[in-house]
Amino acid sequence: MDSQLPTRIKALLLDLDNTLLRNDMATFVPAYLSALADFMADYFPPDMLITHLMRATRAMMNDTDPSRTNLEAFDRVFFPALGRTRRELEPVFERFYATRFPQLRSLTRSDPIARPLVAWAFEQGFRVAVATNPLFPRTAIEQRLEWAGVPSSEFPYHLITSYEDMHATKPHPAYYLEIARRLDCRPEECLMVGDDWEMDILPALEIGMETYWIAQPEEEPRSEGRGPLGVGSLADFYHWIRDLSSCST
Repeated sequence: MDSQLPTRIKALLLDLDNTLLRNDMATFVPAYLSALADFMADYFPPDMLITHLMRATRAMMNDTDPSRTNLEAFDRVFFPALGRTRRELEPVFERFYATRFPQLRSLTRSDPIARPLVAWAFEQGFRVAVATNPLFPRTAIEQRLEWAGVPSSEFPYHLITSYEDMHATKPHPAYYLEIARRLDCRPEECLMVGDDWEMDILPALEIGMETYWIAQPEEEPRSEGRGPLGVGSLADFYHWIRDLSSCST
């Protein structure tokens, strides 16, 4: 683990699920799909809806056209398969996220470190981005930020990546390059913090960002070459960056 924080770091990119919010996606995603299929059962057979939703999500993740938002990449596959338009179904999805999605909160747990960490980052003048995989609409991300105790209503994030306005997804390097551009930073001025080696750490390293891996301290980096600045829990990261920042002032 490096003993000094590079002085060039201007931006913190914070993953959401299993970083700021304790959320086992192996449990959460099936529950989310089940809830959505049940909510839409009056319109489509559940199996049909989930099949087309997953197909459109894969298409969105594979899309590399920088002129298309993730939302547009999703829509061009999902709605034609259903034989409906977004305009027709948007009110139904809005009701789902307003009434049913909040019930999934019980599957998650807040991390007591998240709020003091985010507050400290803003106090230090970092540009703070919520760098969650932009596969969800913004409302679903903002709700999970609230569950984590770091709502966008209280913290002026410089960027929250959602499918409405991003043009790539994890693990494409283009996703991280777009974040850096929108934060008006060079990649080497960004520090990405996340739990998933393949989605969060490796692609950020590939474009020159610094990283901190939220994992067990004994975990070994899974590639040769430059590795993360540190490995540990969210609490470990908070203490690490706070201590190093105080040493460099």
